[in-house]
Amino acid sequence: MYPSRTEQPRFRTTEQRLVAARAFDAGARAYHDVRPGYPEEIIALLRGARTVVDVGAGTGKLTAALARHHEVLALDPSPEMISLAARHAPAWRATAEHTGLATHSVDAAACAQTWHWLDVEATCAELDRVIRPGGRILLVWNTLDVSDAWVLRLSRIMHAGDVLRPGFYPAVAAPWRLATEERLTWQDHLTPPEILALARTRSYWLRSPHSIRQRVESNLEWYLYEHSGYGEEDVIALPYRCDAFVFSRTRTAMRTGLP
Repeated sequence: MYPSRTEQPRFRTTEQRLVAARAFDAGARAYHDVRPGYPEEIIALLRGARTVVDVGAGTGKLTAALARHHEVLALDPSPEMISLAARHAPAWRATAEHTGLATHSVDAAACAQTWHWLDVEATCAELDRVIRPGGRILLVWNTLDVSDAWVLRLSRIMHAGDVLRPGFYPAVAAPWRLATEERLTWQDHLTPPEILALARTRSYWLRSPHSIRQRVESNLEWYLYEHSGYGEEDVIALPYRCDAFVFSRTRTAMRTGLP
């Protein structure tokens, strides 16, 4: 088996992208319970920004971490997701392409695990409108660290479609350019039942018929309990990669902003 060479998920049509994104609505509670958080080094990349909007906030995993250091706003199109994020910050239903924010009303925007679901050009234009001059965009991805052979096989069984090629860069549009990046590894700690629950938050599982869901769960149970020998209450250190990117405006764009 070989790690994915994918830069980021690709969709044949806009409708396919939207249908895939909506699959997460049904699993909001489970998503929040077992999806990983974010290392503090990533949160520090927005140091100095007072007001941050978490775009595509989902259940508020990143929102909660940002709220320890910033005034945070959160938006997501899913009513199920945003109801959970609202526990951490003022939150409302909106898309990244049409945030509902006033012009130049925030210092920065953050987007975790979401950028590949968006219309990149429209989102970059909208963030150019709402972020103040000198502001930044933070894009973050947690992905299973498949450099570990055991995790690589786990990701194949789970059909973890978010395993991106090491060293990838996300696509962005003008006027934004890469200012800095942070790539690190860390560990989350889950029991086998929690790893099974994690598999149920993947878009592949959520969009699959019952027969395929059963097959995925059966294969995972075999891998965790029979092949690997774990017990129900064993805690497994699950390695992750975290890739984070900070974007700022080009000099030309900055000259066109507010004085």
